[in-house]
Amino acid sequence: MTERLRFKVEGMDCASCAQVIERGVGRVAGVSEVAISTTTETLAFAAADAGVAPAVERVVRELGYQPRRIGTADVPADADAGHAGHDHGDHGHANHGHDDGEDDHDAPIDGPWWRSGRGQLVVASGALVGIAFAAAHFFPAAAYWIYLAACLIAGAPVVLHAFRALRHGSLFTIEMLMTIAVAGAIAIGAAEEAAVVVFLFAVGELLEGVAAGRARAGIKALAAIAPTTARLETAGGVVEVPVASVPIGAVVVVRPGDRVPADGTVLSGASSVDESALTGESMPRPRKEGETVLAGSINQEGTLRVRVEKPATDTLIARVVKLVDEAAETKAPSERFVDRFARSYMPAICLAALAVAILPPLVAGEPWETWIYRGLTLLLIGCPCALVISTPAAIASALAAGARHGLLVKGGAAMEAIGRVRHIAFDKTGTLTEGRPRVTDVRALAAAGEAEVLSLAAAIGADSSHPLSVAIVAAAQERGVTVPQGEGSEALAGRGIRGMVAGRSVVVGAAARLGLDAATVAQSQALEAEGKSVSAVVVDGAPIGLIALRDEPRPDARAALAELRALGVVAVMLTGDNRANGEAIGRDLGIAARTELMPEDKLAIVRALAGDGGVAQVGDGINDAPALAAATVGIAMGSGTDVALEAGDAAILRNRIGDVPGLVRLSRRTMEVVRQNIGLALGLKAVFLVTTILGVTGLWIAVLADTGATVLVTGNALRLLGWRAERG
Repeated sequence: MTERLRFKVEGMDCASCAQVIERGVGRVAGVSEVAISTTTETLAFAAADAGVAPAVERVVRELGYQPRRIGTADVPADADAGHAGHDHGDHGHANHGHDDGEDDHDAPIDGPWWRSGRGQLVVASGALVGIAFAAAHFFPAAAYWIYLAACLIAGAPVVLHAFRALRHGSLFTIEMLMTIAVAGAIAIGAAEEAAVVVFLFAVGELLEGVAAGRARAGIKALAAIAPTTARLETAGGVVEVPVASVPIGAVVVVRPGDRVPADGTVLSGASSVDESALTGESMPRPRKEGETVLAGSINQEGTLRVRVEKPATDTLIARVVKLVDEAAETKAPSERFVDRFARSYMPAICLAALAVAILPPLVAGEPWETWIYRGLTLLLIGCPCALVISTPAAIASALAAGARHGLLVKGGAAMEAIGRVRHIAFDKTGTLTEGRPRVTDVRALAAAGEAEVLSLAAAIGADSSHPLSVAIVAAAQERGVTVPQGEGSEALAGRGIRGMVAGRSVVVGAAARLGLDAATVAQSQALEAEGKSVSAVVVDGAPIGLIALRDEPRPDARAALAELRALGVVAVMLTGDNRANGEAIGRDLGIAARTELMPEDKLAIVRALAGDGGVAQVGDGINDAPALAAATVGIAMGSGTDVALEAGDAAILRNRIGDVPGLVRLSRRTMEVVRQNIGLALGLKAVFLVTTILGVTGLWIAVLADTGATVLVTGNALRLLGWRAERG
C-alpha cells in the first residue's frame, strides 16, 4: 500500500535547493509524487514500501541537508514551528564537510546572522577580498595568491555541493555553474574577479536565506498561536502540564488573559474570547456554559472551565497549519509552467554560453580570453533561481496572509483559479442566510397586543425543539416579554402545536390549516408572499395574532454581493427552497435566484457555469457537496467545522459572505505579484544577457544580477504578508 510521507528539511530555502532534492529523491526506487515547499521546508512523497523512508533520508543527508520525519515519535511536537531562530539555510554552501550531514551548519542558531555558518563564510571571504585589495596596492605580488585563497575558502562548499548534486542526477545547478565560472576565471588569470564573484555569491545566498526565513515566519506564526501548556484540573488541584499530554475529556482552567489550550466546551463560567488570531474576526465573541471555544483564542474577562474535546494535534489551528503546509506543497499551473520552462532553459543557457565562448574566436578570430570570460559570465547570468522562486514565494505568502484572516485556500491551483472565475453560485440556507428562522413580524388581531401574542405562543412552544418554536421563544426573550407557564403542550400533525396557558386553550399553527376566517388567511398569505413562514396564534378558537418568521440574510450579504458586482463577477443563488422564499431573499439581496432545485439540478447549473468562464460554488460543504466538487473552485462556509476545512478547495472560517470577495481580491493580488515577479526575473536576465555579450558587464555583475533578482522577487512576494481582507 502506498503511504504519503512528509519530512522537514532544514536549510532548504532556495529554488536550486528544492530542484536538487526533488531530482535526487525522485530517483529513489519506490518514490513517486514528490512535492517540495521551500517556504515551509517540507518534502512530501508517496512511498511504495517501508524501506523507502531511510533511503530518502540518506539521499537528503548526502545532498547536505538535515531531514526530519514529520509525525514520528522522535520528532518534537513543535518540529513544524520550532525553527524560527535558525540561520536561514546553510544548505551545503556553508561548509558541509560530511556526507552524513552530522556537522552543525544546518542546526538552528539563535542570534545574529554573523553567528551562522553562512554568515561566517561571508565575513571570512569578505575579509580576504579586502586584504587582497589592500595588498594589491602595497604588495602586488602577493595579491593574486590572497585572491586565490579567498576563492578556495568561499568556493570550497560551493564545489562540494555541486558535486553532491551531480552524484544524485543534478548537473545544471547554480553551484555547478559557479564552479565552472570560477575555475575558468582562475584559468584565464582573473583571480580577483573570481574572488569577488564567490564573495558576492555568498552574500546573495545569505540574503536569500534571510528572505526565505521571513517568508516562513508568516506560516510559522500560525502554529505559534496555540499555547504549549495548559492548567489541568486534577484531584489534587490545578497543575500546569504540556498541552500534548492533556487527554480528551479532561477539564482545563482558562484564566482571563490566557489562551485556550485546546478545542473544547465551556463547563462553567462566562466570558468573551478573542478569536482574531484564528479567524481574523476583530470583535470578541461571548461564550458561556455549553458553548465551544477554540485553541489559541484569548479569554478576555471571566475564568472558564473547559472540557477538552480534541487532542492538540486535531484542533482548528493545528488543522489549519497542516492544510496551509500541504497547500504550500501543491503547485499552481503557472508554477508548473515555470518549472518546465526552467528545465529546458538551463541547458539552453549552457549551450549559449559555450557558443559565446568558442564561436567568435573560431569563426572571427576574436581573442579567446575575452570570449571565454563572456561565456562564463553568461553562465552566471542565466541561472533561473529568481524565475523558479517567483511563483511559490508569492503563493506561500498569500496562503499565510489568507489564513490569518480566516481565508483558507488549499493550494496554488485554487489560489490562482478563484480570481479568474466569472460566476459565483451561492447556496441560500446557512450561506447567504443565517440558517435559522427569526421572528420578523408580530401582528395583533382584535384587542390583543403584540406582547400578548408573542408570550402565549412562546408559552406553549417553550418545550418544543421545532425551529419555529425555538425562534418564537428567542424573540420573546430578546424583547423582554414575560412568558407564562404552559401546560399539556402537544403537536398537531401537519398543523402546529396546542397547549393550555392560565386555563385558556392556545393553538399556534399555519392559518390556512387551522380553518380560520378569510381575512386572517389573507393577511397570512400577504406575509408569505414576502418569503416568510406565518404562524397564527388562536386562543379559545379565536385568532388573536400572526407571527411571521424568515431565515434572514446575513448582515454582510448585501454589501458583499455588491462588491462582487464591482469586481465583475456575476453572482447567482441556487436553492432547494420554495419559489416564494427564494425569490423574496433574492429581491432583498439583489441577486438572481434559481429555486426549488434538487442536488442534481444544482450540479447541472454549476457545470454549465464552469464552462462559461469558470464558477466558484459557495455552500455549507454538506448538502452542496456535488456542486462543490463540480465547480471550478469549491468554497465551504463554516466556522472551523470539519466539513468546512475538508470539503472544497477553500474555506471561509469566519462564516462571512464578505470574505468571498476578499478571496477574489487576494487571488487577483497574488497573481499580479506573480506576474511582476516573472517580469522582474526575465527582464533582468534579458538586459544582462545583452550587456554580457556586448562586454559591458562582467562576472561580479552577473552574480549581483542573479542573487539580486532572487532577493527582489522574494521581497516583492513578502509584501503579500501585509494583505488585509478589508482593503485587499
